[in-house]
Order: sequence, then structure tokens, then C-alpha cells
Amino acid sequence: MTDIDLEQAILELVGRPNYQPVKPRVIARRLNIPKDEVADLKKRIKKMVRRGQLAYGPSHHVQSPDASPSEASSGKPKSKPRSAVSGVFRRTSGGYGFVRPSGAAPGDPAAQDIYIDQRDAADASTGDVVLVELSSRRGRRPGPAGKIVEVVDRETRRFVGTYFEDARGAMVQVDGTLFLQPITVGDPGASGVQPNDKVVFEMVRFPSYLHPGEGVITEVLGERGKPGIDTLAIIREHGLPDAFPESALDDARQEAERFDAGIGEGRRDYTAETVVTIDPVDARDFDDAISLEELPGGHLLLGVHIADVSHFVRPNTALDREAYDRGTSVYLPDRVIPMLPEVISNSLASLQAGKVRYTLSAMMEFTPDGIRVGAELHRTAIKSNRRFSYEQIDEFLANPEPWRKKLGVKVFDLLGRMHRLAMILRRRRGERGALELSMPEVKIDLDKQGRVSGAHVVQHTESHQIIEEFMLAANEAVAETLRDKELFFLRRIHKAPVARKLKVLTDFVSELGFDTESLESRFELQKLLNQVQGRPEQHAVNYAVLRSLQRAVYSPEDEGHYALASDCYCHFTSPIRRYPDLTVHRLVTAMLEGRKPKNDFGELVIAGEHCSQREERAESAERELTKVKLLAYLSQRIGEEMEAVITGVESYGIFVQGIEMPAEGLVHVEAMVDDYYRFDRAAHTLSGHRSGNTFRLGDRVRVAVARVDIDRRELDFRLVQHTKTPRKAPSPAKKATKRPSKRKRRGIG
Repeated sequence: MTDIDLEQAILELVGRPNYQPVKPRVIARRLNIPKDEVADLKKRIKKMVRRGQLAYGPSHHVQSPDASPSEASSGKPKSKPRSAVSGVFRRTSGGYGFVRPSGAAPGDPAAQDIYIDQRDAADASTGDVVLVELSSRRGRRPGPAGKIVEVVDRETRRFVGTYFEDARGAMVQVDGTLFLQPITVGDPGASGVQPNDKVVFEMVRFPSYLHPGEGVITEVLGERGKPGIDTLAIIREHGLPDAFPESALDDARQEAERFDAGIGEGRRDYTAETVVTIDPVDARDFDDAISLEELPGGHLLLGVHIADVSHFVRPNTALDREAYDRGTSVYLPDRVIPMLPEVISNSLASLQAGKVRYTLSAMMEFTPDGIRVGAELHRTAIKSNRRFSYEQIDEFLANPEPWRKKLGVKVFDLLGRMHRLAMILRRRRGERGALELSMPEVKIDLDKQGRVSGAHVVQHTESHQIIEEFMLAANEAVAETLRDKELFFLRRIHKAPVARKLKVLTDFVSELGFDTESLESRFELQKLLNQVQGRPEQHAVNYAVLRSLQRAVYSPEDEGHYALASDCYCHFTSPIRRYPDLTVHRLVTAMLEGRKPKNDFGELVIAGEHCSQREERAESAERELTKVKLLAYLSQRIGEEMEAVITGVESYGIFVQGIEMPAEGLVHVEAMVDDYYRFDRAAHTLSGHRSGNTFRLGDRVRVAVARVDIDRRELDFRLVQHTKTPRKAPSPAKKATKRPSKRKRRGIG
């Protein structure tokens, strides 16, 4: 039974008129699910609850999300709590938390978070699916409050922390602020653990307001602070994959043995075309290459050639199952956890210069002013003429002539055409309303032991923009081709922001003194981003706009991409590192070969949800490890000063982020002893009684490192100097909005 068949069977069972809520194991019995597959059924039900297709009732009973209290409690394991709802719990460092109701749509009143006091949180942990009884008691903020009456499903029982011993016995302090108190781990003698070791442990009893937690050590990672232990801890904490299973490696080796580097049947021979790759200087795999030919009449034929990973990763093999499970490559600061074994990612499918490689090519015809008038997809073979780094292309663009002789006429002319067309495409995207957020990407520099040695800002130069524009063009052309063939495929969708978040954003920027029309217009949003360019508030406003937007996800739903102002978009250009791209390649290949592709909408829904979750996991792991490494670096530099910008203002202090060193920390208001400060939530300020002692978002400050707690991932700064920034007064609120003119604007990738 496939995943979609299983979901359909569950929905049919739960939707029957005489259905009484029962536990998942009873559902398994009624559907004749083998015992060794019951765990998979439970996971599937959990995902359906998160999507709002099902709900949990008392005692983990599965019910319809719209079941009435009488229906939900008719199984009578115990009476259903008054006004009970299920949802996902998030605990704060203060012990209290919030529950987001399952299946609630953004903007729906039902989506309002439910406040849970620490005493009412039971033993729930962040990410757990819980059952909440609503109450009339007000929480710490406006909105509903409740009490957790049951933990229906645990997010995880595995955690990472530091082992120590005290009068209470063997203990583990969990990394981060997830648990306030350490966890008892019984008798750890058999594991050979030593104090100050990083360990992985299984939670046997979760802590609550009434009793401490208990666990058992399952793995000793090594001494805290030793090179590589921080990375291993993050890998375990996020459940990232480690080594490939032997079955997947065997599949990859067999593909290597079969590959003969010939052109292959059914492929167009593009090996004589002028083709180049442009990638980061430290790139190890190359999955995209570019050709650009000038046609008679002045039109341009752009070729975006993407590694044909689908030729090597065949459906339903061990290699394919492992790639699906990983979903994406994970780019940690000191290592890459690839989606595919290196024999595929760094060899067979990598478009290395001078070697024949199989590709899927999007051949797009453009007019001289950048209008696409045609697009064809082909199975091809190419031979890259040259590998360029972004830095080399920037040097070429700054002063082309010295490159003419060493590149040769064909490659020299190709680079010139690429630059001209890319800038035209970029301008056109801006005109149609694509957004461009200015969020500087800061990368940390590591020494050979994986320790931070410094940091640098990754410049988004024109060389990056060239590749970005061509990849966007190919992704859009492929998506439109599949749509026109009336095929279901994994789109990259980005829904428009909800009105509630745009209202919060409008209030925020108005308090900062910026004129805005209705921010429901993407053109007005970009106008705002242009207004703050180069101003002290730039980081704060760009971050606020980003928070107002929804997250881009993978789905077969016919939705556009809001930020890109695209009606039809997918990911096609990185099949080495993203599984959704691989699914698109398989569909394109089947279409080109005249085969009827497997095209199941339901399976794509499940695959899209899975790949979106894997992407989010990878991004979270990268952020956390970057933070840990920065904290380790700063722990040896207490007292060191740095320039920073205020990124947040709260009643208890100001959050600041280093400008050159991207560490974010807190200046506690208690440490600001020069004055007594008052917090203004609406204006996002801390104001002192003395003239000029006002701290606002975007202000530049000079701070010194005051305290570092690597395990809790906390950084405190001490204020050294405040650079007062002139502000323009907020403009009066407008009574009506008018449609902004469609000015030429730059877009977002």
C-alpha cells in the first residue's frame, strides 16, 4: 500500500458515519496493517494531524478535525475536555509556551496561538502534538489560554547535552534553553562517559513543573570543546543523516561501472557548443552550465544545461530511497552532508570541464529586450569548455580586455553576451514586481581544526546575478512547459503574505518614520525596501519584511511564487542537492521519451511536505552550528569590542548584531546603569530620562563581549558607545491608499 493509498484508507475509515474515535493501533487492525508497519501508520497519522486532515482526541484517539465533543468522546476512554483542541506546543526559555492549533489556516482566528502557563504545560516539550483544554483565564498576552491535558505524540525523545556529576548523581544539561533543569541519567557506567563529555540521551520521563526528567545515555560523542564535537552534536540534535548505507553506495558504484561517457541514444550532441560553468571558488560539484548563442535577426538562444541526475538515480532503488529520505544536501560551516554519494555528486553527474557529461537542457529564445518567445527541453550531452569562479567573472566584468587573449574569442564573447542578457532579465523581473530583500550573507571563516578564525560578507555581485537570472529563467520555462502539458509536478510555491502580518509591518515602519501606501501591493513593498537602502534601519526593515512573508514550500498546488512575481515556478536546476529537482527531471525525461509518466497528485503532496520539512531541518542545523562556532570563538575574547546594529528592542534590553562578525546577543537593561529606561512597544524604543538616551531599531552601537554560554547558546554584550542617528518624523496616517505606479525595480532570486 502506497502512502497516498494508506492516507485515503484512513480518511475513509474515520469519515464513516458510525466511526467512533480509536487509537492508531486499532485503526491498523481494522485496515489489516501488518504489525511491522504500525509504526509507519502512526507517523502517517501524525502528519495528517499536522495538515489538519485528522485530529487527536483524548487518550490519543484519532478523530475527524471537525468532530463535535459528543462524537469525540463517544469512545468513552475518558470524558473529552471542554473546548479541547489539538496542536503543536512550543515552550519558551521561561517555561511557559504556546500551542498552534492543528490545521488552522494563516489569518484564521483559529490560528491564534494558545498561551500555556508553565504550571499547565504538563511534561510537554517543544514540537510535541498535544491536546489542550481552553480556559477563560487570560495569559501573558491577549488571546486564548489553556491547559495541556495530554501529550498525544512526541516530536523526539533524543536530545544532546553535556554530562556532569553532582550530589544528585549523574546528570546531563541539555543544549540550548529547551529544558531549564538538568536531566538525571541513572547509572551511566557502561557507556564510559566522563564529566564534560557531549552525549546523546533518550528521555525516559519528560520533566514537568511537578517532577524532574529522567533519561538514559545512548551515545558518547566526545569531550566538550574538542574539534568536531560541536558539529557532531548538531548533527545528532537535528537527526541529520551520517554515512550512506552500503546498499545505496552499491547502487552508485554500479552506475559508475555502467557509464561509458558516450553521447548515448536519444541525446542531442552539444559537446561542440561553447559552454561554461560559474560557481563558488570552493565548489566541489557543478550541476549547471551555460551556453548563449546569437541567432540571425538578433535573437538570443540561452541554454541552461543541468546535470542529468535522473540517469543515475533510478526510482525505487536503495539510492533513490536514501536520496528521498535526505531530501536535500546540508551545508554546514565545516562540512557538507550530501544528498547523493560522491561518486554521483562529485563525479558522474558533475559538469567538470573537458569531460562529456549527460544533461537536461532548457533552450530558451529571447528577443534583444529580454522577452522569452520560445522554450524547448532536450536530453543532451555537453563538454564544458571552462570552469569559472564568481571572483574571476567579477574581474572580467571590471576590466574585460586583459581576458580577451587568454580566454579566446568564443568564451570571451560568450561572457559578454551573458552579462548583457542577465542584466536585461533582472530589470524586467523588477518591472513585474519581484521583490529584492537586502539581507547580507555573512560567512564565518574556519581554520583547519574547524574553529572560527574570522568572518566575511558574501557580496552578491553581478557574477552571482548572471547565474541567478539564468537559473530563474530555466526554472520558470520548465514549470510552464509541464503546466501546458497538464502534468502535476512539484512546484516551488510562495503564497502572498496574510493581511494581518502586513498590518503589523505597516505599523512597524510607520513608527520608524517611513511613508507607505498599502503594503498589500508588492510594488509598495519594494518601494519601502528601496527607501531604507543604505539607512541605519535597513537591516531591521528588511528583516521585518522577511518575517511578514510566508515560507516558500514544495507542493503540486497551482500557486505562484509571490516574491519572484511568477505565476508558475519550480526547481529544476539543482538535482544533485535537492530531491524536488530530481522529481522534475524524471517527469521531463518521461515526457521527452514519449512515456506516460507516473503522475499522482496525492503522492506529490506527501513528497512536497517531506522535502519542505527536510529543507527546514537543514537550514535550522546550519544556523545553530554557525551560532555555536561563533560563541566558541567569542568565549575566548571576553571584553573585545565590535561595531553592531540594534536588531530588536524589548523591555529587558536591546538585541544587537555585529556588523563584521555576525554574532547576535543581548545588552540587558540591567547592565545599562547610566540611566533609567522606559520601553515603548509601539515605537520599538528604550528611552532614558536623560536627553538623547534613546535606543531604536537600526541604531549603530559599539559593544563589548560580556558573557558567553555556549551550551545555552546565549551571548551578552556590554554597551560601550551609542551612535545617535538622525530620524525623520513619522508621517501622518493616510485616509486612503492609491495604486503606485509601476516603476522599474530590481527583483529577488
